[in-house]
Amino acid sequence: MTRRVAYVLLVVLLFAAGCAGGDGDPGPTPAATPVGLQGVDAPFLQAFVAHSERTLELTRAVAGRVTDPQLRTLVAAVEATETDELRTARTWLRDAGRPTAGGRHDHAGHADADDLERLRRAGPAEVDPTLGTLLTAHQRAAADLARAHLAVGGSAPVRELAERVARSRDAQVDLIATLPAAR
Repeated sequence: MTRRVAYVLLVVLLFAAGCAGGDGDPGPTPAATPVGLQGVDAPFLQAFVAHSERTLELTRAVAGRVTDPQLRTLVAAVEATETDELRTARTWLRDAGRPTAGGRHDHAGHADADDLERLRRAGPAEVDPTLGTLLTAHQRAAADLARAHLAVGGSAPVRELAERVARSRDAQVDLIATLPAAR
Protein backbone atom coordinates (compact mmCIF):
# COMPACT_ATOMS: atom_id res chain seq x y z
CA MET A 1 0.00 0.00 0.00
CA THR A 2 1.49 3.37 -0.93
CA ARG A 3 1.82 6.08 1.71
CA ARG A 4 -0.75 8.24 -0.10
CA VAL A 5 -3.34 5.46 -0.15
CA ALA A 6 -2.65 4.69 3.51
CA TYR A 7 -3.00 8.36 4.43
CA VAL A 8 -6.27 8.82 2.54
CA LEU A 9 -7.65 5.61 4.05
CA LEU A 10 -6.65 6.82 7.52
CA VAL A 11 -8.44 10.15 6.95
CA VAL A 12 -11.58 8.35 5.80
CA LEU A 13 -11.50 6.03 8.79
CA LEU A 14 -10.96 8.92 11.19
CA PHE A 15 -14.01 10.66 9.77
CA ALA A 16 -15.96 7.44 10.10
CA ALA A 17 -14.91 7.09 13.72
CA GLY A 18 -15.69 10.72 14.46
CA CYS A 19 -12.10 11.36 15.50
CA ALA A 20 -11.16 14.05 13.00
CA GLY A 21 -10.01 17.00 15.04
CA GLY A 22 -11.46 18.42 18.19
CA ASP A 23 -10.11 19.52 21.53
CA GLY A 24 -10.51 16.20 23.30
CA ASP A 25 -13.92 17.13 24.71
CA PRO A 26 -16.45 15.44 22.47
CA GLY A 27 -19.33 17.48 23.87
CA PRO A 28 -22.84 16.50 22.91
CA THR A 29 -23.33 14.37 19.85
CA PRO A 30 -24.67 16.33 16.88
CA ALA A 31 -28.04 14.59 17.14
CA ALA A 32 -28.33 15.74 20.77
CA THR A 33 -27.49 19.35 19.93
CA PRO A 34 -30.59 21.52 19.65
CA VAL A 35 -30.67 22.98 16.16
CA GLY A 36 -32.73 25.93 15.05
CA LEU A 37 -32.98 25.27 11.33
CA GLN A 38 -32.52 28.41 9.27
CA GLY A 39 -33.16 29.30 5.64
CA VAL A 40 -32.27 26.37 3.44
CA ASP A 41 -31.21 24.00 6.24
CA ALA A 42 -34.32 21.81 5.96
CA PRO A 43 -34.18 21.40 2.16
CA PHE A 44 -30.46 20.62 2.40
CA LEU A 45 -31.03 18.05 5.15
CA GLN A 46 -33.91 16.47 3.23
CA ALA A 47 -31.77 16.16 0.10
CA PHE A 48 -28.91 14.85 2.22
CA VAL A 49 -31.19 12.21 3.79
CA ALA A 50 -32.28 10.99 0.35
CA HIS A 51 -28.69 10.95 -0.87
CA SER A 52 -27.40 9.07 2.17
CA GLU A 53 -30.23 6.54 1.98
CA ARG A 54 -29.14 5.74 -1.58
CA THR A 55 -25.50 5.51 -0.49
CA LEU A 56 -26.48 2.91 2.09
CA GLU A 57 -28.42 1.01 -0.58
CA LEU A 58 -25.24 0.93 -2.66
CA THR A 59 -23.09 -0.33 0.21
CA ARG A 60 -25.64 -2.96 1.18
CA ALA A 61 -25.94 -4.15 -2.42
CA VAL A 62 -22.28 -5.21 -2.34
CA ALA A 63 -22.22 -6.67 1.18
CA GLY A 64 -19.84 -9.61 1.17
CA ARG A 65 -19.04 -9.20 -2.53
CA VAL A 66 -16.25 -6.59 -2.61
CA THR A 67 -12.91 -8.31 -3.24
CA ASP A 68 -10.37 -5.49 -2.81
CA PRO A 69 -9.49 -5.17 0.91
CA GLN A 70 -9.08 -1.38 0.76
CA LEU A 71 -12.39 -0.92 -1.03
CA ARG A 72 -14.04 -3.28 1.46
CA THR A 73 -12.67 -1.14 4.33
CA LEU A 74 -13.90 2.01 2.63
CA VAL A 75 -17.38 0.52 2.18
CA ALA A 76 -17.50 -0.28 5.91
CA ALA A 77 -16.35 3.25 6.78
CA VAL A 78 -18.89 4.82 4.42
CA GLU A 79 -21.68 2.74 5.92
CA ALA A 80 -20.71 3.67 9.50
CA THR A 81 -20.28 7.36 8.71
CA GLU A 82 -23.45 7.77 6.69
CA THR A 83 -25.58 5.79 9.14
CA ASP A 84 -24.53 8.21 11.88
CA GLU A 85 -24.96 11.31 9.70
CA LEU A 86 -28.36 10.08 8.54
CA ARG A 87 -29.51 9.63 12.13
CA THR A 88 -28.35 13.17 12.94
CA ALA A 89 -30.08 14.75 9.92
CA ARG A 90 -33.33 12.91 10.59
CA THR A 91 -33.28 13.94 14.26
CA TRP A 92 -32.74 17.60 13.38
CA LEU A 93 -35.57 17.53 10.85
CA ARG A 94 -37.93 15.69 13.19
CA ASP A 95 -37.12 18.05 16.09
CA ALA A 96 -37.91 21.01 13.82
CA GLY A 97 -41.23 19.45 12.79
CA ARG A 98 -40.07 19.00 9.21
CA PRO A 99 -40.49 15.92 7.01
CA THR A 100 -37.38 13.77 6.88
CA ALA A 101 -37.73 13.15 3.16
CA GLY A 102 -37.83 15.71 0.40
CA GLY A 103 -39.43 13.69 -2.38
CA ARG A 104 -37.52 12.88 -5.57
CA HIS A 105 -33.78 13.24 -5.51
CA ASP A 106 -32.67 12.85 -9.10
CA HIS A 107 -29.61 14.75 -10.25
CA ALA A 108 -26.30 14.17 -11.95
CA GLY A 109 -24.11 11.86 -9.91
CA HIS A 110 -26.92 10.49 -7.76
CA ALA A 111 -27.07 6.75 -8.30
CA ASP A 112 -30.52 5.84 -9.55
CA ALA A 113 -32.56 2.62 -9.46
CA ASP A 114 -30.97 1.40 -12.70
CA ASP A 115 -27.47 1.93 -11.25
CA LEU A 116 -28.44 0.06 -8.12
CA GLU A 117 -29.83 -2.83 -10.16
CA ARG A 118 -26.65 -2.92 -12.28
CA LEU A 119 -24.61 -3.14 -9.08
CA ARG A 120 -26.80 -5.92 -7.68
CA ARG A 121 -26.44 -7.92 -10.91
CA ALA A 122 -22.69 -7.35 -11.28
CA GLY A 123 -20.67 -10.54 -11.48
CA PRO A 124 -17.73 -11.15 -9.16
CA ALA A 125 -15.19 -9.50 -11.49
CA GLU A 126 -17.49 -6.50 -12.04
CA VAL A 127 -18.48 -5.63 -8.46
CA ASP A 128 -15.41 -3.59 -7.49
CA PRO A 129 -15.15 -1.49 -10.68
CA THR A 130 -18.92 -0.96 -10.86
CA LEU A 131 -19.02 0.13 -7.23
CA GLY A 132 -15.96 2.34 -7.74
CA THR A 133 -17.59 4.14 -10.66
CA LEU A 134 -20.96 4.58 -8.96
CA LEU A 135 -19.58 5.52 -5.55
CA THR A 136 -17.16 8.06 -7.05
CA ALA A 137 -19.93 9.95 -8.84
CA HIS A 138 -22.34 9.56 -5.93
CA GLN A 139 -19.91 10.79 -3.26
CA ARG A 140 -18.71 13.63 -5.49
CA ALA A 141 -22.36 14.72 -5.78
CA ALA A 142 -22.69 14.55 -1.98
CA ALA A 143 -19.64 16.79 -1.58
CA ASP A 144 -21.09 19.22 -4.14
CA LEU A 145 -24.43 19.25 -2.30
CA ALA A 146 -22.65 20.04 0.97
CA ARG A 147 -20.55 22.81 -0.61
CA ALA A 148 -23.68 24.33 -2.16
CA HIS A 149 -25.22 24.50 1.30
CA LEU A 150 -22.10 26.12 2.72
CA ALA A 151 -22.35 28.82 0.06
CA VAL A 152 -25.82 29.89 1.22
CA GLY A 153 -25.50 29.62 4.97
CA GLY A 154 -27.72 28.18 7.62
CA SER A 155 -27.38 27.25 11.27
CA ALA A 156 -23.92 26.51 12.66
CA PRO A 157 -24.53 22.79 13.40
CA VAL A 158 -25.89 22.15 9.90
CA ARG A 159 -22.96 24.05 8.38
CA GLU A 160 -20.56 21.93 10.46
CA LEU A 161 -22.24 18.78 9.15
CA ALA A 162 -21.96 20.10 5.59
CA GLU A 163 -18.25 20.86 6.10
CA ARG A 164 -17.62 17.33 7.41
CA VAL A 165 -19.58 15.82 4.53
CA ALA A 166 -17.65 17.81 1.91
CA ARG A 167 -14.28 16.84 3.42
CA SER A 168 -15.07 13.17 3.96
CA ARG A 169 -16.68 12.62 0.55
CA ASP A 170 -13.75 14.33 -1.19
CA ALA A 171 -11.38 12.03 0.74
CA GLN A 172 -13.44 9.00 -0.29
CA VAL A 173 -13.37 10.01 -3.95
CA ASP A 174 -9.60 10.55 -3.73
CA LEU A 175 -9.12 7.12 -2.19
CA ILE A 176 -11.27 5.35 -4.78
CA ALA A 177 -9.17 6.98 -7.52
CA THR A 178 -6.06 5.24 -6.13
CA LEU A 179 -7.59 1.75 -6.11
CA PRO A 180 -6.92 -0.20 -9.30
CA ALA A 181 -9.70 -2.68 -8.45
CA ALA A 182 -12.24 0.17 -8.35
CA ARG A 183 -11.54 1.30 -11.91
